[in-house]
Amino acid sequence: MRARLATVALAAAAALTALAAPTASARPTATLSPCAEKDLTVRAEPSDGSDGVIKLSVRNDAGRACLVDRVPTVTYGELDGAALPVPQMRHAGRTLAGHHTLYAAVRSLSDSKDAEQEARTVLSLHVSAVPDHDGRTFQVLKLGAPAGLRVYEPVTTLWQTSPDRAAEVLLEETTGRGVLAV
Repeated sequence: MRARLATVALAAAAALTALAAPTASARPTATLSPCAEKDLTVRAEPSDGSDGVIKLSVRNDAGRACLVDRVPTVTYGELDGAALPVPQMRHAGRTLAGHHTLYAAVRSLSDSKDAEQEARTVLSLHVSAVPDHDGRTFQVLKLGAPAGLRVYEPVTTLWQTSPDRAAEVLLEETTGRGVLAV
């Protein structure tokens, strides 16, 4: 897990250069710059079920569009690395319109048979929408995990347009029932 997560950390560090790359959105990103950290509100909350999924959101509080990374950077306590995006995808910019919100979902514990033996327990979760931002740290007690959050091969969705879509993508991608349309 450590080597796999370290690879994601390196990719996240390289994402700053990729933020200027064109995205699939209708608006060209060549004129957009990364969102200022002061203009973003990052949130995390437990999902409605007891499935170990955390719902994420990022809101652009500014009146103009800017760029976030298409993949939220999610790290756990003192563990190395970050949650891997599903589907596996390189980091790049994603337009976030002024006063709009994007959503993602992150699953911290895989369904693998090794998860129970290899999982580590953490007391905090850190989320950033732009890799070079400080982001925000959440105590897992407030995310519905009073005994700590168990982590093994964590995955995250790309930013989506609704919380329902983020949950659907996570379910489809982690169970192999679908392919994400980016």
